[in-house]
Amino acid sequence: MSTTQSDRLRGLLEPLVAAKGLDLEDIEMSKAGKRRMLRVIVDSDEGVELDVCAELSREVSDKLDESDVMGEDEYVLEVSSPGADRPLTEHRHYVRAIDRLVKFQLAEGGELIARILDVDDEGMDLEIPGVKGRKATARRIAFTDIAKARVEIEFNRKDKKEEEA
Repeated sequence: MSTTQSDRLRGLLEPLVAAKGLDLEDIEMSKAGKRRMLRVIVDSDEGVELDVCAELSREVSDKLDESDVMGEDEYVLEVSSPGADRPLTEHRHYVRAIDRLVKFQLAEGGELIARILDVDDEGMDLEIPGVKGRKATARRIAFTDIAKARVEIEFNRKDKKEEEA
């Protein structure tokens, strides 16, 4: 997708997405057979409900039909949330990942798996899980020390409410 088309799409769609109280995370264009696939990724601090995605999809479709930004060729539109394992790239992504286990690729090499406890403007406080009966340890990491970060999917973690019960 050309930068100009991407910018035009973003300018067209951001007001619709913002009106729903959502953030426009990404716009992806790819080939799907003979058609093009336009994927609009949205998110919010509270997550995104399926009904909101469906409603937004109808509004985006209407807006695209009114404009010439997609041209005359057929395309498939998909409006969705980013998924649990998406990369963390913005400050708001880290805030939304508080209490989640994250795999960090460090700027100086190496990796770290830790739970995010708190996030501020410079970085975050982490809890590194203990291994083989050892206690968890605390660590502070600056955003500048992070090359990449992605939430780790946890299948057996107890919910905070379960832990408190």
